[in-house]
Amino acid sequence: MAAQAGKDVLLAIGDGADPENFTAVAGLRAKSISLNARTVDVTHADSPGRWRELIEGAGLKSAAVTGAGVFVDDTADEQVRGVFFDQVRRTWRLVIPAFGVMEGAFLVTALEYSGRHDGEAAYSLSLASAGALSFTPAV
Repeated sequence: MAAQAGKDVLLAIGDGADPENFTAVAGLRAKSISLNARTVDVTHADSPGRWRELIEGAGLKSAAVTGAGVFVDDTADEQVRGVFFDQVRRTWRLVIPAFGVMEGAFLVTALEYSGRHDGEAAYSLSLASAGALSFTPAV
C-alpha cells in the first residue's frame, strides 16, 4: 500500500434505516482503527518441544476506533451524541483508502468534549465493535 493522506480515512455513522444511510463524522483531525484477535492457548505438558500451541480460529476478534477533532456538522454531532446517551448500536463505515472498507455494529464507549478559551471546541470519541464486521478490499 502506497502512502496515503490521513485525511482520507473516513468514519461514517449509519442512521439505522433500511437501506442504511451514512453520514460522515466531519471535522475529525485524527483517527485510529485497531483490529485485535485474542488467542486460545492449548499448550500442555506434551506439547512438541514445549512450544506454545494455539487453536486456529478460536480467539475473540474485536475492533476499536478512536477519533478526535471538531464538529462541523450538526447532523453528525446529533447522531453521535444520541447513540452515546442511548447506548444504541449503530452500523459504522470505516473507509481506509487503498486498503478497503470495514462496516459493522459499534457502540460509542466514550465521548469527550473540550475547549480552550482562545480556541475551538473539540471532541474525541471511542467506538467498540459490537458484532461481526464485514470487509471489502479496495480495488
